[in-house]
Amino acid sequence: MLALVLSNKQKLTATGDRQRGIFNALLAGALTCAGLMAYFHALSVGGKASTVVPLTALYPLVTVVLAVICLRERLNSFQLGGIAMSLVSIYLFNVSSVEGSANTWLVYAMIPIGLWGVSGLFQKMSTNDISAELSTFWFLAAFVPVSVVLLFLEPLSGHIAVKTWLVVTGEGLFFSLGNLALLAAFAANGKASIIAPICGLYPMVSVPIAVFFLGEKISLRDSVGIVLALLAVVFLAIERPPARPASA
Repeated sequence: MLALVLSNKQKLTATGDRQRGIFNALLAGALTCAGLMAYFHALSVGGKASTVVPLTALYPLVTVVLAVICLRERLNSFQLGGIAMSLVSIYLFNVSSVEGSANTWLVYAMIPIGLWGVSGLFQKMSTNDISAELSTFWFLAAFVPVSVVLLFLEPLSGHIAVKTWLVVTGEGLFFSLGNLALLAAFAANGKASIIAPICGLYPMVSVPIAVFFLGEKISLRDSVGIVLALLAVVFLAIERPPARPASA
């Protein structure tokens, strides 16, 4: 749906190598799609959503390491502290316990961490050459052939409730909009090593929703995670101005 809207936009532009930017966007989409398949498979073979979902949210750690190594991004001491706090907060939010390290679901749950982490790097590289809108279009386009193959291998059968269709559609729409915002941040010269950890802080939104609408309680662990997450955002936003050239 969002891809069709973007196809009519006037912002599908390129500032660098258009073909390279499109290739990186397609590759990022393919990696994300493969990660989603492993993610859903982890749930289907016995993994609990309360463990699988949070565990895979640790993927920004991979993006941070790759951005520093491959893109030579430099971080000041405040931002390093912010990244550390964001990763700790993600851990506190998400990984309450991981039982049975030999379980099959855990193996599949680890796959998205690597794939989504690498995908974040290619998304940043894509926006170095093309606009966020064009990158998002081709990122989502990578899902189309995979969807066709999956429908061919396992056709839809039986009656699917309207509520289920609405939930799935909403999930896809919010995922697409979130990805567009992510790529827009990259296109605005945002560092992958900073944007990725911030994106991993989405439990800051889900926790209040769970408390107020689902009646869940916040533990001391969650409270510490929220405080660290807020501090991390502040520290990550601190950028030292470039040094002024020495006067003649």
